[in-house]
Amino acid sequence: MGGRPLLNRRLDGLGTTIFAEMSALATATGAINLGQGFPDTDGPEAVREAAVRALRDGRGNQYPPGPGVPELRTAIAEHQQRFYGLTVDPDTEVLVTVGATEAVAAALLALVEPGDEVVALEPYYDSYAACIAMAGGTRVPVTLRADPASATFRLDLDELRAAVTPRTRLLLVNTPHNPTGTVLTREELAAIAELAVERDLLVVTDEVYEHLVFDDAEHHPLAGFPGMRERTLTVSSAGKTFSFTGWKVGWATGRPELIAAVRTAKQYLTYVGSGPFQYAAAEALRLPDSYFDGLRADLTAKRDLLSAGLADAGFTVYRPRGTYFVTADIRPLGFDDGFAFCRALPERAGVVAIPHAVFYDHRETGAPYVRFAFCKRDEVLREAAGRLRKLG
Repeated sequence: MGGRPLLNRRLDGLGTTIFAEMSALATATGAINLGQGFPDTDGPEAVREAAVRALRDGRGNQYPPGPGVPELRTAIAEHQQRFYGLTVDPDTEVLVTVGATEAVAAALLALVEPGDEVVALEPYYDSYAACIAMAGGTRVPVTLRADPASATFRLDLDELRAAVTPRTRLLLVNTPHNPTGTVLTREELAAIAELAVERDLLVVTDEVYEHLVFDDAEHHPLAGFPGMRERTLTVSSAGKTFSFTGWKVGWATGRPELIAAVRTAKQYLTYVGSGPFQYAAAEALRLPDSYFDGLRADLTAKRDLLSAGLADAGFTVYRPRGTYFVTADIRPLGFDDGFAFCRALPERAGVVAIPHAVFYDHRETGAPYVRFAFCKRDEVLREAAGRLRKLG
């Protein structure tokens, strides 16, 4: 091969994801895996049975339609109207994808030209960096800053505005935000919308945790703000809301021209997928309000259980207002390197976490923080909290 590196230089430095590394470490050591964000129980039995019924009835066992099965596209449109008052045409403004990750990837591949700048909120889900790189874009991070006084991470709107240049093509916004648990307020979203309209930017919003909000937090889709409908692609999925992450049923909604562009890229990635599960996801989206209320109540209790355990162990805890992750500062325990801490934690305490630094361009900013997932059974969270007390 003449000594030429095999890996495309755009992907240089990405390597194996931290999730694969830490999950393998959990398996090797028998540690409790609070790293990767997947529940340890399945979602509603009625939804699982809907998938079984679709399999048995022969629905989705062959290639489903490219945009997604009509039943799911209609259910997605109904969901947007039911929860947010957004009118979406299921035939032209909805695209079903293989998880939200594919929706983001297809959006960036379709909408970003080589050299375009993509502004993303840092820390960010690790696939964002890979997808921007594969599209040939330039990643411009805007950092959510830790505020110990309020035990939250906050967006600096002035920093966001300063990050936008004539080369900026797209804003990539994630709310509720992984990994910090920040839920952008109506005022913050209004400012982002004003900036996008003023600078004529496209916006991709990753809203997969839209129903996982706690306390007095509310999720507001950016597409509902003035001037945003025609420039916003909204991404979500069934995995987080219904606890069937392995089904990989995601979707994007937006104006017909945006959906057409994203579909052009998507058809050359997976083409289609998750056939029978699409029918089950359609039924899931139509569950009564009591399901969504119960989900929030259950996860609020789990958040509080793990947060209290982390505080008892000596961590400084940042209380999430959304998602199912809690961030902890390791410095009170005498550590300042999240990578070293997380790699030693399975042997030291029998628990796996994820270092925040992997989600940053400015890795030194994220160095003292680690992320724990609380979407686990209560007894698992109690056992993990007990193990972590050994660190103190």
